[in-house]
Amino acid sequence: MVTLGNNNNHTEGDDLKNGSEKERTLKHFPPYGTMSGSSSADTCPTCRGTGRIPRGHADQLVAVIPCNDVRLKPRRTKLYVCASMVLCLLFCCLILYFLFPRSVTLTPVSVLSVTVYFTSDTVEMEVTNLINITNQNFVPVQIVEFDIQCLVSDAIVGKTKISNMTSIPSRSQKSYIIKNELSLSDKGLNTYCKSSSIKIHTLFLELQMTLNISYLSHTEQLSLDTFEYIDCGTNSTIPHPVT
Repeated sequence: MVTLGNNNNHTEGDDLKNGSEKERTLKHFPPYGTMSGSSSADTCPTCRGTGRIPRGHADQLVAVIPCNDVRLKPRRTKLYVCASMVLCLLFCCLILYFLFPRSVTLTPVSVLSVTVYFTSDTVEMEVTNLINITNQNFVPVQIVEFDIQCLVSDAIVGKTKISNMTSIPSRSQKSYIIKNELSLSDKGLNTYCKSSSIKIHTLFLELQMTLNISYLSHTEQLSLDTFEYIDCGTNSTIPHPVT
């Protein structure tokens, strides 16, 4: 008799425990209803009302989510989209700022020296000039070729071509010393430069400079005309700025 009483009490305890677990399960996973709405307490045939998918069946089942489910409405979507657009716009602006082509300027600075020597028919001179090339770009500039044409009274008296000049680093200025060899064969100029009665033999020299540069996968040509005065009679020309 005592044994039977204990078994009955144990059975009743299991029933109460199962009932409380089922109540908690229904509280977290409410009962499923039919599509027609005729019943609100039909048991889900997949999970048997437990709210859990059997193992091994996850890849065979399809979940149906209501349209008003919060998982279909991610939070801060507009914030993420706006932040992405702002970052992309900022990145594009930075690229344009650093890669936008800027000016490269050619500036004659001064005449450093003039060496004069006479032949029977000509006056030979070597004029040394100092020039500056300024690069305002954020990338190095490669000098392809530098041409200088020297004229006196619209007559060409010398040409210089340089193709082995070093490149100019980004955002910097570089100075170059250029030597131009001139030959005056005009009789009037020869008489003027060789005359001993004239103390200062001033000669105005025109320089036509053409600079070919390459950077950012394209080439440019810079041109500049300038004038300078030299003494063609003796080696008395002192260094002075180019006007």
